[in-house]
Amino acid sequence: MQVRGKTVLLTGATGGLGQAIASALAARGARLILSSRKPEELERLATSLAGDGHRTIVSDLAEDGAAAALLAAAGEIDILVANAALPASGKLDSFTPDQIDRALRVNLEAPIQMTRALIPAFTMRRSGHFVYISSIAGKTTTAGASLYAATKFGLRGFALCLRDDMRPAGVGVSVVCPGAIRDAGMFAESGAPPPPLIGTGTPEQVGDAVVTAIERNRGEIDVAPLRQRALARFAMNAPATASRLAGEVAAKAAAEIAAGQANKR
Repeated sequence: MQVRGKTVLLTGATGGLGQAIASALAARGARLILSSRKPEELERLATSLAGDGHRTIVSDLAEDGAAAALLAAAGEIDILVANAALPASGKLDSFTPDQIDRALRVNLEAPIQMTRALIPAFTMRRSGHFVYISSIAGKTTTAGASLYAATKFGLRGFALCLRDDMRPAGVGVSVVCPGAIRDAGMFAESGAPPPPLIGTGTPEQVGDAVVTAIERNRGEIDVAPLRQRALARFAMNAPATASRLAGEVAAKAAAEIAAGQANKR
């Protein structure tokens, strides 16, 4: 599917990755419906983008029924980019039951519910594309990330299975998995330094990956340097060994991220 001229609903638009995704899509000629919880930042983003006809919708996907209300307000769309996510780093017993519900709803339930609602229209048109922003954390296990990994493993698995379901209908499905990203994402937002020696990607690379996923109908794209992708592959195949080798370095990084994001749950 060519992005030019298509209407794209982007959730989590005002975050660092969301802004980069919005810029990449607008530069390719998409009409954007930008959604987040922050009205002033939404308006600033909309006016900064290339092209015109962009719209904004204020929506807190942690609220019950918000996903359905967002789709109703958006109207007909061609592409969904499910990027919104709450930080969910930290040991499970540091979360309240309500914080767990919010993380599951925003990171996993809302994308699934929005997809279910959009499938009939996309299938009838035999056109459309779903993009889900997961994470390298959706492939690897680390200390202090059980809840976050649960949502990202789940979103990745959902997307890859859905791709098989949607292929006969001519509907594309992609999952984009950023690794450690500088200037945006969990490390930048928490103030924690990325793990040493593994390298970092950029927000712009994530935006470009979303465009590539749509226009080339790619099933999965990792946005990370080669060393980081190799480590993730090793961790997928030998999770217990990888966890032991990561040891205190991974635990320290997880604790720093959790501390920096505790007020954003």
